[in-house]
Amino acid sequence: MTGKSPPKPTDAELQMLRVLWAQGPQTVRQIHEALGNETGYTTTLKILQKMTDKGLVLRDESQKSHVYSAAVEAEVAQRQLVKHLMRVAFGGSPTKLVMQALSEEKATPEELRQIKTLLRQLEKDTRDLE
Repeated sequence: MTGKSPPKPTDAELQMLRVLWAQGPQTVRQIHEALGNETGYTTTLKILQKMTDKGLVLRDESQKSHVYSAAVEAEVAQRQLVKHLMRVAFGGSPTKLVMQALSEEKATPEELRQIKTLLRQLEKDTRDLE
């Protein structure tokens, strides 16, 4: 997808994308089973067909069972969802978003280390611009 950002996936579409990001290309049956069969097989198929139309997944029709793969990288979709959430729920404030996220879920020591590393890099980048 060049030029414009992909459409924002629904919750059900995001679940399927997470399967594809984690496991790579999958058939409808494999995706359906990975989701724990929470919905019917035909529902999984219909959602994947809509996702194909929206450009969220690619469908390989060269085999008997069609194989689906994510058309957008996880980081791209996540970045888009965070931007949307930050704009809609937090008035565009990254500080409010991060503070709420960190107060809601306890971060592991490794996650805190990664956050500190990111903050140091952002501070360095800001100083370099001055």
